[in-house]
Amino acid sequence: MTITLEKPLIKWRLAEVMARQRMGGRELAKALGLHETSVSRLRNAETMPRIDGEQLNALCRALQCKPGDLIQYVPDAPIPTATTE
Repeated sequence: MTITLEKPLIKWRLAEVMARQRMGGRELAKALGLHETSVSRLRNAETMPRIDGEQLNALCRALQCKPGDLIQYVPDAPIPTATTE
């Protein structure tokens, strides 16, 4: 018997939310008190970066959005696991 598990993937959608709000990296960096390079790294990440609750709250406040707007669950292809008999 082969057991397969779904590998979850959390897609980071900051770039989409920024575009929808018509907010550029410089403007968001100023609102967050971050360097533009830091915002660029956050914006270009494909999967959710490791950020704490305060950072997520600041992003949501600056972009007038909810945390769910910034992340999307996308199930990946099943991963084959060990066969059991």
